[in-house]
Amino acid sequence: MPNRLAAEASPYLLQHARNPVDWWPWCDEALAEAKRRDVPILLSIGYSACHWCHVMEHESFENEAIAALMNEHFVCIKVDREERPDLDQIYQLVVQLMGRSGGWPLTVFLTPAQKPFFGGTYFPPSDRYGMPGFGKVLLALSQAYREKHDEVQEQAAELTRAIAEVSRGAAADVSEAAPLGPDLLERVSRLLLRRVDARNGGFGDKPKFPNTMPLEVVLRRGVLEGDGVARDAARLQLESMRRGGIWDHLGDGFHRYSTDERWLVPHFEKMLYDNALLLRSYVDGHRVFGAPLFADTARAIASYSRREMTDPSGGYYATQDADSEGEEGKFFVWDPAEVREALGADEDAAKVALAYYGVRPEGNFEEHGRATGKTVLHESQPIGAIAARLDRSEEEVRAALDRARKALFEAREKRVKPFRDEKILTSWNALMIGAMAEAGAALGDPALVDSAERACAFVQSKLVVAQGAHARALRLVKGDVVKGPGFLDDHAYLANALLDLYEVTGDPTRVAAARALVDGMIDAFWEDAEGFYFTPKDGEALITRSKDPFDSAVPSGVSMACRALLRLGALVDTKYAAMVERELLRLAPQATSNPMGFGQALCEMDRLVRGSVDVVLVGARGDARTQALAREVFATWIPNRTVAWLDERNPASREACALLAEGKPAKDVPVAYVCRGRTCSLPVRTPEDLAPLLTPQ
Repeated sequence: MPNRLAAEASPYLLQHARNPVDWWPWCDEALAEAKRRDVPILLSIGYSACHWCHVMEHESFENEAIAALMNEHFVCIKVDREERPDLDQIYQLVVQLMGRSGGWPLTVFLTPAQKPFFGGTYFPPSDRYGMPGFGKVLLALSQAYREKHDEVQEQAAELTRAIAEVSRGAAADVSEAAPLGPDLLERVSRLLLRRVDARNGGFGDKPKFPNTMPLEVVLRRGVLEGDGVARDAARLQLESMRRGGIWDHLGDGFHRYSTDERWLVPHFEKMLYDNALLLRSYVDGHRVFGAPLFADTARAIASYSRREMTDPSGGYYATQDADSEGEEGKFFVWDPAEVREALGADEDAAKVALAYYGVRPEGNFEEHGRATGKTVLHESQPIGAIAARLDRSEEEVRAALDRARKALFEAREKRVKPFRDEKILTSWNALMIGAMAEAGAALGDPALVDSAERACAFVQSKLVVAQGAHARALRLVKGDVVKGPGFLDDHAYLANALLDLYEVTGDPTRVAAARALVDGMIDAFWEDAEGFYFTPKDGEALITRSKDPFDSAVPSGVSMACRALLRLGALVDTKYAAMVERELLRLAPQATSNPMGFGQALCEMDRLVRGSVDVVLVGARGDARTQALAREVFATWIPNRTVAWLDERNPASREACALLAEGKPAKDVPVAYVCRGRTCSLPVRTPEDLAPLLTPQ
């Protein structure tokens, strides 16, 4: 018999619709029911691609005895964190304040007034891994709520106060801020480089995440300031991730993270946001290092995203699961017999594939601590070594590997695929829209720009609502169901995506749309004394109004809001940039002492300190000569860049870059100006003359 979740659109909630648990979605009725019964709320938060969420569902939520305890003693509420990141932000703090690591599934126990008194993540069904069984936890907490009611209420009040203090204290007062000086990147990179794994690349030990925001900080230090150690660290991470098992060597795209320090065995879920952020990283790596591997990786991420993660209407899907047929990674791993079967009579291709991808009888993939005899494909040895061992030329080995990859991919496509969450989130779509546009411009591939434009058109039509001259973003659409309101990240990410598309295409309507969205964002999320909040003023009242200054797997909404304001401040009105300095100064003390958590904010601080590089293209955007100048700009890595397109025949073009258009009249042929601070170059007419003006200074 389905429970109340059967009426929901979220794939994650629908996965739980036939549990024997009497689940509620987060709603006023559920909260009222807890007050009516005077029982605690059991809040469970997860997402559709989460492996351990599936494990806990199978072990506990499908267990009739445990479900009976949940139904008898609690009002049970299930939340999709991708729909309600505000709830997830608040209640993740409970686990962290209790001295544990957060994560998913998140399991938090609340009073009927939504105040938390206990929390954790995954609980096993019985005592295991040094953890109490979930049934035992349920009985103990229910008994405590009934028999030690005052103590529970006191604990809940204390945790609620602590959550509010963390939320308020996430940004320091401006008077306490450390000055932002020219040594900013040097200071923070020194801290970041201490955490770099010089052997395997990346930050820290295991598990190892892409950490794209700190990676960009290190890359900036290496390239803009000539730090060879930082430059090498950035390159090593990009190379190591691409060669490891975190990369899908058959179907392309990156998995969520590596369970080991070598990037070898991943957690197999694939997230749209990871691939968007890494698409940018590899495009930047291509620009900086000129490595064909990085350009190929960027093209492959884009290809995967267009093939597997794009809705027919143009929007991008959210996630692909780690599991298939109830087993993590089953879709992706191989044993030698499966490889040989897929390659049939092509013995050369089989030998090369087994050697290159490291497929051996003992395998390298364990499940719950047990060897499986299966292998996560990875670059086990270079092509040259295989060629020497097989007495073949490198060209022959590459050809055999290409045949093997194609055949293995086709064989894998016949397997049961992991579940795909097809909801379309504004914020994550915006990350991919901007990355696709940038990749298309850098790699000279108009199909990627077209993909970005189609997705943007879909998001604008479905998830942006006009409010007079301003606009507001909604959170997501799944099928015919649209949910909102949007949060700070939805507005900030989308504004930046619109500006990315403007810079790539020169379409002035993108600036107007970004400006309307930013004006709506300021109205809804900005407080003069406190800066940006994550939730809007007119949003649901929770136990606290949260901020999000810290990067997580994605850049913080605050830092991306600052990025959009700085860009609009360069293009159209200095009032936008004027807001940013105060906000970034609030973050400076924590950002400079904890650069792993503030990578995106540090990039915006670098823009504030260093100033932007503003390139103004004067001429018709359809003119081949204007396009040639634009190609030179996008082939170069300019991290604090603004590109403006000025066509004197189009008034909207001047309006879109009013500040940068001043003093730049039309010429007899298209020209480019490069401006740093208040100083602009003389107009240049050719890509050859433009190139030296774009190099770091």
